[in-house]
Amino acid sequence: MPQTLSVIKAAVGGFVGQSAVHPDLLTVASEAVERSVQAGLLIDGHVTHCGEDLVLIVSHEHGEDAEAVHRFAWDAFVEGTAVARQLKLYGAGQDLLVDTFPGSVIGAGPVSAELQFEERTSEPVIVFLASGTSTGAFNIPLYKTFADPFNTPGLVMAESMHAGFAFEVHDVKDQRKIMLGAPEELYDLLVFIGASSRYAVKRVVSRGGDVVAVASTDKLAATAGRYVGSDDPALIVRCQGDFPAVGEALEPFTTPWAVEGFMRGSHIGPLMPVATANAQAGRFDGPPRVVALGFQLAEGQLVGPRDLFDDPSFDNARAEANTVTDYLRKHGPFEPHRLPLDEMEFMTMPSVTEKLDPRWMEIR
Repeated sequence: MPQTLSVIKAAVGGFVGQSAVHPDLLTVASEAVERSVQAGLLIDGHVTHCGEDLVLIVSHEHGEDAEAVHRFAWDAFVEGTAVARQLKLYGAGQDLLVDTFPGSVIGAGPVSAELQFEERTSEPVIVFLASGTSTGAFNIPLYKTFADPFNTPGLVMAESMHAGFAFEVHDVKDQRKIMLGAPEELYDLLVFIGASSRYAVKRVVSRGGDVVAVASTDKLAATAGRYVGSDDPALIVRCQGDFPAVGEALEPFTTPWAVEGFMRGSHIGPLMPVATANAQAGRFDGPPRVVALGFQLAEGQLVGPRDLFDDPSFDNARAEANTVTDYLRKHGPFEPHRLPLDEMEFMTMPSVTEKLDPRWMEIR
């Protein structure tokens, strides 16, 4: 019987500012999960946080984009918003962009990544949760994991992976998608996913047709028509057996890759791998953070999680992220720390340029 792993997250109130999630919101969401498990809607669930995002990780048998599951998540976020308003938390309900549930959280504000599959004899998965960054932040890690033999020796040594993987790439601006195979179309793939502000890897598929990884590609500002917070993407990766090992999926995060986000979503900063206890914004609303939660699935039960970045082997990456932050912050409002103007269409910058446009004169 196929089962679905759904990761749905939303910012419904920051504590303090946009830095973290108040414990009362975690309690409300955990109670909502327990009720839905008892009612038979969900097999199992886990509630966590990353930055200011309240995160629901749930297993069920209803498939991807199931209205009943999305309604459960929406209602949990609405309950959390009510608590956030009582506590006067920052940005209460900011990711709930419509007044009533529209039948799916997709396009309504919350971020979602969902994967339907037949559970294997052993089914280890990693749920990556990012905060303070944007859609496309997982492009390099997914490329390294599924297309780079220097990162993933299984691409060379394991017969089941030697043929490579296919990448479903989304054009988040023009709402198009394309499938590109690696290694045969590797250079074509890099043309697009190297431009992570516009193109994002949505899925990675094995040559046998199994979806091995899925990322969220929701663009919050595009949905809202204005900047209301970072995209804060999520990623699910299945591991071991015919897929990359857990260590191969974690290895890309030993480098704190430069990503969009940081303060007001309008800067470049290093993506720092952290334990859940450290997954909150600090300096300059950052640096951008990512956590990795490992689960073993057993008939849909979420055995775990293991907090995989709670590990001293990632200390160098964290130190490098701090060094990179020191360097970038010295640029202040100058590129490359600040995003280029054409990538800040949902910020206040367009109104400034429009106001001053009549004062420009032709150079003669």
